[in-house]
Amino acid sequence: MRSIILKIAAAAFILTAALYLSPAAHAQNLDTETGAASAKISQVIAIAKTAGADNGGDMNFGEIYSPLADDTVVVSTAGVRTAGTNANILGDDTNVSAASFTVTGEPGNSFSISAIADTTIDSGANSMDVTNITPSLTGSGALTGGTYIFTVGATLHVAANQPAGAYTGNFDVTVNYD
Repeated sequence: MRSIILKIAAAAFILTAALYLSPAAHAQNLDTETGAASAKISQVIAIAKTAGADNGGDMNFGEIYSPLADDTVVVSTAGVRTAGTNANILGDDTNVSAASFTVTGEPGNSFSISAIADTTIDSGANSMDVTNITPSLTGSGALTGGTYIFTVGATLHVAANQPAGAYTGNFDVTVNYD
């Protein structure tokens, strides 16, 4: 009788092991789902002087008499020129302009302008400081339709008896996506 019990126990063990180790027994413990991957490549943000703007998009303080004392001449972001009490501005304002820039990029994205560093303009060995270089856009701008136009004004520091000459120089304007 003992051998019958051992045979039954062995058969039960083998049957249990076979069921436990079979793929059907494990199928209820596993599941697989497929994920998706995607990416969107946006247009590169770019900046250029505005085509067709006054003075080709460059800032121009116009013609100024050399003052007897230090003074400033300001061109606003609207292109309006004003002078202090010592600097005399010549003629009309037809050559005066704020700088103008066009930003292009991914439509609907927002961007900001980095702080613009002061600079100098030179005529030979002579120079004048240009400070408070300020864009018309404060904060962020939206690239509605993929473009945005803004202007830049500044303050020109004219020294007493500033030597005559045609003064030129550059300043950098940097934009980046927010």
